[in-house]
Amino acid sequence: MKSTNYPSALAILPLLFASLFTTFATAAHANEAQNPMYIYTLKPAKKDAAFYDEVAALVSMQGIVNRIKPILYVDNPEYGTPTYWLDKFSSGTGWLQGRKHIKLGAIDDVFELARPVLKGAIIWDPEVPATFNVATTAAGVEDAVVMSPEFAAAKLSKWKLQVLLDLRGKFTGSETGSKKNDAYRWAIRQYIDTGKCSPHWLSLYTDPFFDRQAGQLAYNIVRDMAVSSKAFVFDLSPWGDEKPADDLNQRLGLDLETYKLILSATQKQAKGKQLTEVTGFFSFGKYANVPGHPGKHDPVPTEWETVWLITPYNCYQNTATEQCYNQSFHRHAPLAVLKQPAPGPVRPLQNKAYVSILMADYDSAYPLYSFLPKNWDDAKRGTLPLNWGINPNLLETYPDIISSFYASATPNDHFVADASAAGYFNPNRILPQNLPLFVKHNAKFYRQADMTISGMVLDWDQPTAAVKDAFTTFSSGGFATIVMDLHGNGGKDPAPHMWKGMPVTRLLNNMDPNNLEYSSKVMFDELKTRKSNEPGFYYFRCVWVTPTQIQALLDLFAKEHPDQPFEIVGLPEFFSLFKQHYGSHTAAAR
Repeated sequence: MKSTNYPSALAILPLLFASLFTTFATAAHANEAQNPMYIYTLKPAKKDAAFYDEVAALVSMQGIVNRIKPILYVDNPEYGTPTYWLDKFSSGTGWLQGRKHIKLGAIDDVFELARPVLKGAIIWDPEVPATFNVATTAAGVEDAVVMSPEFAAAKLSKWKLQVLLDLRGKFTGSETGSKKNDAYRWAIRQYIDTGKCSPHWLSLYTDPFFDRQAGQLAYNIVRDMAVSSKAFVFDLSPWGDEKPADDLNQRLGLDLETYKLILSATQKQAKGKQLTEVTGFFSFGKYANVPGHPGKHDPVPTEWETVWLITPYNCYQNTATEQCYNQSFHRHAPLAVLKQPAPGPVRPLQNKAYVSILMADYDSAYPLYSFLPKNWDDAKRGTLPLNWGINPNLLETYPDIISSFYASATPNDHFVADASAAGYFNPNRILPQNLPLFVKHNAKFYRQADMTISGMVLDWDQPTAAVKDAFTTFSSGGFATIVMDLHGNGGKDPAPHMWKGMPVTRLLNNMDPNNLEYSSKVMFDELKTRKSNEPGFYYFRCVWVTPTQIQALLDLFAKEHPDQPFEIVGLPEFFSLFKQHYGSHTAAAR
């Protein structure tokens, strides 16, 4: 007779696989620890064009050196974040613990490290800033270092490198009337149409038009990732109704036409087998209404228009990636087995308000890398049930950083997908024939991140039946949305309901805990709508704030409104209670 004191074979399998993974990961870590890592520390004498050019050469070499293994790390004590993560992962049980650090003192030392894998140089044309992006694309494809003419004059002969491509004077506007667009269209034919670029990565990186003279690092320091992944790099406007600030003589709508050519060509190369990440953000000073550039479209609508544009091409965005150092290094970190706390027992509903808070927006690389550490280390974290919004697709970029947050989470810390699933999409814009691929992509990353809740789905209308069906396959724990209909097509918020076992509701998007009095009023205006004889459910978005700020808000609300009974709960419990209340309702009945 089989004893009931032993787990079944099926129950043992997950434990066995986890043990095997840990064994292999430990062995790989031990082997990697035998290899030194090289550290180059930025020490700018002056932030100017010469510094910009040196960083461009540095990160293009870094991307090639790190393509197979994590070898070269760039530090910047002035910025601090690279040092923070280097120290964290080099201590304790961090994946870099035990690796010898070898300091590189000059860019020439970086070249000597890269020399065995470099095949030559690409020279870009400062008269056509777009060629800097073309040069970055070419560097990834050709295993080359990016050089300005001035940097080439200083280093080319000394380094004894051959010039693989010289872009100076190559683009005159003869094809489109725009030198900028000529450059990108040539690059599409040269690198996307030939299959030389990865169909999984596009990099929307600001070119040197504004950045070079100021020695701006934001979208220069990140190019190691583009080179390492052989991404196509571009900088174009998503708008067709006004000309961009960097190319005022182009034909109206030309940037958008070229943008669509890039998306279409990349989708064709993907062959329906994978989705494409668009890494980076549009240039505010060129394409949005900001000081110094009066335009038709403010920054938030420009962000939304970008996602509206790219989604039907099977693309999703990883928006802000500026100042994200060493992505080509971090991406090689071993991926831990990520686990979230098991949901607690279901408890009976009470006639009060259930409130849940989304600690948003850590859905792109920059806030995950730079903002979340400070807010995560807040003294009040763990004393309140809070939901931390990250994007699970960033496991491809910073697996070690996400793993570190999971490892230090308390039972009150819950991770949910943020804007919009495993990547920033407008799900209603996914073409019906592409929904199976959408499901496959998201199911993979939700499984890796042990997620079942989509905490902030951004779209232009409430989800269609087909979209909700898709989400039930990987997000059965819950679906919450913010609807912004910026095209005036009649978009509406969904009424709270259950859809085939998945809770569906809206995310309240008008909270600002930096202003406690205002936020307390916002919370009261929502909670006072609750019927006295039944529970109410209120889910608020709070962007880049600390648990201490959330506690202060709740304390103020309780003081100002003692007659409003409420309880703050994590989203797993929130949606469990939501199911009890709305379980007898169906979408059709509403």
